[in-house]
Amino acid sequence: MESRFTKGKSALLERAPSRTRADVSLSAFALLFSELVQYCQSRVYSVAELQGHLAELGKRVGIRVLDGLVVRERGGRRETRLLNTLLLVKVNLWRSLFGKEADKLEQANDDDRTFYVIEREPLINAFISVPRDNSSLNCAAFAGGIVEAVLVASGFPAKVTAHWHKGTTLMIRFDESVMARERVLDGR
Repeated sequence: MESRFTKGKSALLERAPSRTRADVSLSAFALLFSELVQYCQSRVYSVAELQGHLAELGKRVGIRVLDGLVVRERGGRRETRLLNTLLLVKVNLWRSLFGKEADKLEQANDDDRTFYVIEREPLINAFISVPRDNSSLNCAAFAGGIVEAVLVASGFPAKVTAHWHKGTTLMIRFDESVMARERVLDGR
């Protein structure tokens, strides 16, 4: 009896992970994300709860995205420094998710634990119509969840929240342990 699983090796399994990006249809993304928002919206009573649910779903995506990103972009080597990890988020993660790098990465002037990823016109909000009574809703909380999961899984515990400022701003606030470790690595 011949097994159908031993007929030959799959060409897909023998290839190295490529750097080419398989584009997803923008209309398919818009439909799926809109359905995701509607699904979450039907199960909550406030805007804060909705953003929390979107962030939680984003965390599930972020954990899965990190491994492929590290293999493709860094040759399997994870970053150990905070700035390099933030640049990985700004450039590589954003490019793999949204097709371009984020507009800006800034550090807060008054707090060395706070950083901002700024996206003037986020793709994630492009196809969402927000009613006037929910005007504070920022669906980029989903992207914030992705970023938070990537940072936490990389060994940089942080809390990420989405805000309306200069478009959409993801505010990243790291734990004090991260900053203490960076000071030790810098020799301060």
